[in-house]
Order: sequence, then C-alpha cells, then structure tokens
Amino acid sequence: MKGAKRTTRQRIAAFLREKPAAAGELAAEFDVTTETALSHVEHVAESLEQGDEQLLVSPPECRDCGFHGFDDLINRPSRCPECKSESVSEPAFTIRET
Repeated sequence: MKGAKRTTRQRIAAFLREKPAAAGELAAEFDVTTETALSHVEHVAESLEQGDEQLLVSPPECRDCGFHGFDDLINRPSRCPECKSESVSEPAFTIRET
C-alpha cells in the first residue's frame, strides 16, 4: 500500500507478520484500547481466511504453575483455574503463511 494511508487493521496485520504480539502490546503500539485491539485482531483473522495466511494464537499461560488449558484462547483470564494465581500471561498473536 505504498503511498496510500493504511487502516489500523492493515497496520496491525503488518505488525503481526513481523513478530508475535499480545493485545496489550498492540493497544500501546497503535494507541487504542485492549478491547479495540482484540476486535481488530478478530477482523484481521476473518480477512485472512480467504488467503494463504492464518492467524496463530499462543494461548495464555499461568506464570506460577504453567497451566495453559484455558477455554478462551483470545482473552486474558483474570486468574488461573488451577492455582488461582493472577499472574497469567496474555495470549500472543502472529500471522504466518499456510
């Protein structure tokens, strides 16, 4: 998109092609809320379904006990269901070719 102004979603997609990032990192990078960043990521994933790329998600993980079997892979849980720790990492997103 040389010369044309890219949308936030296009810039997020380009960013995720370069390196994995959590929603909080995307929010800070693109000056949006975490909820808005997650919404953009969901829309980016839908737009990739027709192409030769896919959105990969590294699930959240408890930093204390290592639990990673969370039901919702997109949102950061408030606490670990195993040890009840609140030290849970955010899921990370990246775009890769299929």
